[in-house]
Amino acid sequence: MGLLERCEELFKSSNLYEVLGINKEATETDIRRSYYKVSLKVHPDRAPDDQLATEKFQVLGKLYAVLSNKEQRAVYDEQGVVDEESDALSQDRCWEDYWRLLFPKITVKDILEFENKYKGSDEERQDVIQLYVQHQGNMDTITASAMCCSQEDEPRLCSIIQAAIDSEEVQAFPAFTQESEKKKKSRRKRANKERQEAEEMQKEMGLGDEDDSLVMMLQQRQKSREQNFNSFLSDLEAKHSKKSGPKKGKKAKK
Repeated sequence: MGLLERCEELFKSSNLYEVLGINKEATETDIRRSYYKVSLKVHPDRAPDDQLATEKFQVLGKLYAVLSNKEQRAVYDEQGVVDEESDALSQDRCWEDYWRLLFPKITVKDILEFENKYKGSDEERQDVIQLYVQHQGNMDTITASAMCCSQEDEPRLCSIIQAAIDSEEVQAFPAFTQESEKKKKSRRKRANKERQEAEEMQKEMGLGDEDDSLVMMLQQRQKSREQNFNSFLSDLEAKHSKKSGPKKGKKAKK
C-alpha cells in the first residue's frame, strides 16, 4: 500500500497537507512545525494506548520526507503522486532516529541561550508585531503567546508595539491603546501568582541544576499555559534544530 493510501487509512485523508493541518502554501518552517506537533501525538512513547501509533508515526515520517524535499514536493503539488521507490521512503529507515535527528532534545541551556539571543532581536520584533495584529492588540493573549515572555518583558513588548503604531506600520487597536488599568493590574496579579507557585514548587521538588529537573519545573510552572509552552518548544526546535534533506527520488508513482 502506498503512502497516500496509508494516510487515508490512518488519518482519514490522502492529502499530505491536510494530515498535517496546513495548506499547500505552507512554508518549510510551517511544515516542520506542523510535523513536529502532529507526530508528537502519535509518538510510540507518548501514545502507548494507541495500537496504531507506531504505524502512524512511520507514515508521518515518510510524509515529512516528501514535503521537506523540494523536488518531491513539487511533483506531489503538480501531479498529486509521490515517488514510492525513492531513498527517502525506504522501508529500512528508522523513522524514530530520523525524528530525533530533526528534533534533538531541547535542554534548559538551549532555552536560555536562545532567549539571550532572541530578546531584543529583529526576529522577536517581527513575532511581537505579528501577535499584535493576530490578536488585535489584546495584551493578555499577546503576553501569553509571546516566546520568552515574563511580566518584566511586558513594558518592552508594549514599546515595540507602540513604535510600530507610531510609524503607521500597524493600526492602533483599541484593545491596546485603550486598555484599562484594572486589566493591566489583573494581568500582573496573575503573573505574580504564577511566579510564586513556581518558586514554591521548585523548593518542594528540591530542584538543582540538572536539565531534566529544570525542564520539569518549567513545564509545571507553565501548566496553565501548556499549549503556549509546547508551541514555544516546537517553534524553537523547528527554527533551530538540525536540518536533514532526503535524497532525490527516482520516479513518481501513485
